[in-house]
Amino acid sequence: MTPAQKPRKGVPDFAAENESRRKKLWPVAGVDEVGRGPLAGPVCAAAVILDPANIPDGLNDSKAMSAKSREMAFARIIESALATSFAFVTAAEIDATDIRKASLMAMERAVAGLSLAPAFVLVDGRDLPGLPCPGSAIVKGDAKSLSIAAASIVAKVARDSLLRRLAEEYPAYGFETNAGYGSPRHLAALANLGPTPYHRMSFSPLRGGRGG
Repeated sequence: MTPAQKPRKGVPDFAAENESRRKKLWPVAGVDEVGRGPLAGPVCAAAVILDPANIPDGLNDSKAMSAKSREMAFARIIESALATSFAFVTAAEIDATDIRKASLMAMERAVAGLSLAPAFVLVDGRDLPGLPCPGSAIVKGDAKSLSIAAASIVAKVARDSLLRRLAEEYPAYGFETNAGYGSPRHLAALANLGPTPYHRMSFSPLRGGRGG
C-alpha cells in the first residue's frame, strides 16, 4: 500500500487529502508557515502538492525533526511533489502590519506561487488566508496532514537557509544557530550593536529602543 492509502499511527497521514479527492477536489495543497516568533528575519510560508503515488517517507511536523532529517526530507519533497512553493514576508512588512496578518500574507503568496493550481487547500492553524479555492484550517495540522507536514519542512528549511546567509553578513548575531530568535548571543549583539535592517522593530525588546 502507498502512504496515501495507509495511515500511520502517531504521525501525519493522507486522510484529509483523500477525503478531498473523494469529493473531486484535487489537487490538494498543504500550507504552513514558520518564523512568527523571532526578532529578526522574515516569516516564511510554503505550499506543497504531494503526489499520492509518490509520497516521501519520514514526513512529519518539522519541529519534531532534526535539522539533518529536515534537509533530507526537503530534497525528497522537491524531487517528488507535484508542485512546491515558498514565500517570505519581510521584517519591514511585518512591522507595517502585525505578525498574524503577515503570516497569512506569506501563505497567500506561497499558494499563488504554485505551478499547479490547487482545488482545495489544507492550512495549519485556525485561520485561512485569502485563497483562490476552498480550504480548511486544521489546528496542529503539521502533525496530522502529510501535505501540511511537507509544507512545514519546506518553509523551515527555506527560512533557515536564508538566516544562514544573513549570518554571513551580520556574524555577531548568531543567526546561523538561533534563526533570529532571542538567544543570549543575539540579545548581547543587539545591546552592543543595535538592530540590523532585518530586525522586527515592532517586537519587544526592539520596540522603542535599540534592543539593549
